[in-house]
Amino acid sequence: MPIQLRRIVVFARDRRESARFIADLFELDEPEPAGVFTAVHLGEVTLHYAQPGGDFPRQRYTFLVGEDDFDAIFARIRRQGLTYWADPYRRRAGELDTQGGGRGLYLDDPAGHSLQITTRL
Repeated sequence: MPIQLRRIVVFARDRRESARFIADLFELDEPEPAGVFTAVHLGEVTLHYAQPGGDFPRQRYTFLVGEDDFDAIFARIRRQGLTYWADPYRRRAGELDTQGGGRGLYLDDPAGHSLQITTRL
């Protein structure tokens, strides 16, 4: 059997808020309780949001999406008035990354993690 990544634990100040944010952004099923976690199913991987009760490092999570999905996600980002950048260093606010022939952007989730959404890696 090939090695598979099935679960990622994502630290958050409010696990329900962060799980709801990603589920709404990507139009996924409702987050659900999973023991001490709040789970969001994303294809073959489940994001388990946890509240560590202290400080945690900021992480970056990259999501590869199709062109139609990118359009829908980008529309939701604009509709909600969320700040986004074309680069991970936050130098190009309100722009898209078009290097490599695709489209991409970076935005922060409620816990401060950087989400990269891109049509090409």
